[in-house]
Amino acid sequence: MRNIELRDVRTEQAQIDVRSGGTIRGTLRVPLEGAPRAAVAVHPATAVPQRLYNGFAQYLAAEGFAVLSYDYRGTGESGKARDNRGLRMRDWMDDDVPAAAGWLRERYPDLPHVAVGHSLGGHALALGNGGADLHGFMTVASHAGVSRSIPDRAERARVELILRVLGPGSARVLGYVPGRRMGLGEDMPAAAMLEWSKWSRTPGYFFDDPTMHARERTARVRTSVLCIGLDDDPWATPAQIGVIARQLVNAKVEIRTYSPSEAAVGTIGHMGYFRRGPGALLWPDAAAWLAARAGISRS
Repeated sequence: MRNIELRDVRTEQAQIDVRSGGTIRGTLRVPLEGAPRAAVAVHPATAVPQRLYNGFAQYLAAEGFAVLSYDYRGTGESGKARDNRGLRMRDWMDDDVPAAAGWLRERYPDLPHVAVGHSLGGHALALGNGGADLHGFMTVASHAGVSRSIPDRAERARVELILRVLGPGSARVLGYVPGRRMGLGEDMPAAAMLEWSKWSRTPGYFFDDPTMHARERTARVRTSVLCIGLDDDPWATPAQIGVIARQLVNAKVEIRTYSPSEAAVGTIGHMGYFRRGPGALLWPDAAAWLAARAGISRS
């Protein structure tokens, strides 16, 4: 396994107000020398703390980008899940993602903006929440999270136990979900789990929820989109990534699927793309695609 050498960058803590209430906390990284030539927001997956994206964000910053990573409200450094029990997944997508993107746009109004969304973060971008002026965005392992579509029986049983029994049960009793104990990453607000549980039972995921107006929203996206999949991801299979990608009917969509062997590692899975092990081979591709969309040359 090869590791990428990360160059030093400058960091700054960000505090971002959300219009519906509350604050999200993030980290801005910029090149150590010289001004950034493009800006990229990294929108996280469900209940995944921003520290997962530290290496990836540092790499992009050293390549000439201003990079914002952050935690959704009620997760990580952006507040306790119990204190934000009413936050739904749609609130993260429709309020937190635009707030983060807007903060970065205000900070760098003259730079081209691109974005990266991991799982739920990619859903938010596909729904048009990254801003109308995005030059392009990447999604990583962004799939329709329908539990019965998981090919491996043991993994499907584990996920269904969490999404249909343990998660909703703890949400109703405790007002939050102890995600760390369940292997879900961070603790989650109750309403987010209940909405996730509901969507996971329908074939089209949130496209089957009429209150989301998802098909109309994805049809309005007209920028370039790169959908990244990992062929050993037990959740985000190519078929389920396709459920999202096919709805981007007016976007310029490219799909790339990487295998662990291409990254010179044993496994990648749902989270591994952003860990430093696979980065030696996969992150340069991402930086090149983002730079091309932004119209800049890499440093």
